Amino acid sequence: MPIVAILRGLKPVHAVATAKALVDAGIGILEVPLNVDGALHSIEAIRGSVGDDVLVGGGTLRTVEDLAALVNAGGELAVMPHLDASLVIGALDVGLIPVPGVFTPSEGFAALDAGAAGLKVFPADALSPKAIAAWRTVMGRDEALLVPTGGINTENVGEWWSAGADGFGVGSAVFDPSGDLDETRRRADAFVSAITHARA
Repeated sequence: MPIVAILRGLKPVHAVATAKALVDAGIGILEVPLNVDGALHSIEAIRGSVGDDVLVGGGTLRTVEDLAALVNAGGELAVMPHLDASLVIGALDVGLIPVPGVFTPSEGFAALDAGAAGLKVFPADALSPKAIAAWRTVMGRDEALLVPTGGINTENVGEWWSAGADGFGVGSAVFDPSGDLDETRRRADAFVSAITHARA
């Protein structure tokens, strides 16, 4: 079950310790939005401190220059807030795993046609789990990874899972940007536990 921890507000000084806390909780995908100060430094530090089984990436990618910067920092996952087929193709060309943001089935299919590895359904809190269930009637699990992002928490993750989500993009549900590692651990443990319960 992919959990993408979105580390918006992460300070580079906290990057390594935060990554370790999240990985220890069972979260294996870490995303640092590029529109956060020091994001590339954080990505580089995280990539150098976690195992190869952890996927490290950048979020809020909007330009070809962002792709190049992410590659130079050692990132592997390119998460976009929107669908731009040229960026999806560009990410593939430089060896990144592209996950564009989509809001409709039409955008979803266009993203898949461009080569997207997964679909960030965003903003999920403007939709509902019923939307994911409807998408699943036309997009099988073998052809599309649906990752709702925005507003997912311990209270509603089970409903999204039951509707057909493959993973979740989560920020404050697993991460405390103040740098309080104990709080980050508590949130991450609670979210992983909620998913484990939902899948049982």
